[in-house]
Amino acid sequence: MRITKALDGLPPKLRNQLDEAHFDRARLEMLAQRVGKTSADSNRVAGVVDPPRPDDVVPAPAAATAEGAAAIERGRAALARGEVAFVVLAGGMATRMGGVVKALVEVLPDLTFLGYRIKEIDLLHQRYGARIPLWIMTSFATAKAVGEAIEPYKEGRSIATFQQDTSLRLTPGGDLFKAADGGPSIYATGHGDLPDALKRSGLLDDFLAKGGKSIWIANIDNLGATVDPMLLGWHLGHGAPLSVEVVDKVGSDKGGIPCRLDGRPVVLEEFRLPKGFDATKVRTFNTNTFIVDARALRDVRIDWTFFEVKKQVEGKDVVQFERLLGELTSALDTRFVKVPREGLASRFLPVKDGPELDARRPEIASVARDRGVIG
Repeated sequence: MRITKALDGLPPKLRNQLDEAHFDRARLEMLAQRVGKTSADSNRVAGVVDPPRPDDVVPAPAAATAEGAAAIERGRAALARGEVAFVVLAGGMATRMGGVVKALVEVLPDLTFLGYRIKEIDLLHQRYGARIPLWIMTSFATAKAVGEAIEPYKEGRSIATFQQDTSLRLTPGGDLFKAADGGPSIYATGHGDLPDALKRSGLLDDFLAKGGKSIWIANIDNLGATVDPMLLGWHLGHGAPLSVEVVDKVGSDKGGIPCRLDGRPVVLEEFRLPKGFDATKVRTFNTNTFIVDARALRDVRIDWTFFEVKKQVEGKDVVQFERLLGELTSALDTRFVKVPREGLASRFLPVKDGPELDARRPEIASVARDRGVIG
């Protein structure tokens, strides 16, 4: 294969760097054979897809109810026992904030996204007495900067990084894409790397050995998605290994939506839906915030789908293959909880780029102050 010959021709130093960044050569050689040989619908799922049933997506319990009070107590007890680890996704390509690693962007005065997350775990320690581990998934593009940034905070805290996978972009014909400097174009392969990368790091086994039970996962830039005792207690109460937060759609919002695939609740991105399925009829979507049983996450075995994604690099068409964390729902019994996206209770405050950050700062500040993250 041409791709094999091209990979053989990479300089030894670069091959070593790729290996250290978790490059799976065999996978790329296999995926390269698909490029240009599949239809535009190759990412669509096979099987019967139906909208979620009315009881598939339930609202978060109100704190004033008996259900809410019981959930809060259950969640507080789990936090006090140190049974929860917080994972934030801070990988990707560091391109949407002008080339600055998003985790290190100042979101509020003198407070970066990463600093905000550290303040969160400090607040949990003050309230519940246990040190909640903070694990940060980085990529080859963000690992060095984030690793250096956390060093001053490690003493007295349990903070660590682990790195997601790396691959190389292809041409639309399935050959290795060469950038303007003559070298290959490297990219991170998606947040679906998390289960494998976390297991590889050893953090998960160590956490389980110390009595850890639950992993909370959120995007670094969604500061609404704080660790919440009521939602944790709700998750522990229903008994399924995986909980997924969803919010109401507003206007033409798009994203992964709760569906039923061959009868089981899953998250499906809209590009995966069968032709003719009207995604607008599903009025909630996935926020990429999950609570998962730690042992189930360690033991899960998934035949991951690597989606063919077309992009432009240096003005040229390229192909890259990515996997998405929402596919966990295809392997683990899942419950969906609808959470607020407005007001002080909002759990969905995403920030994609600089202009969105500027627009959201007042709302983020209000939520942070209400939750005690800032004074």
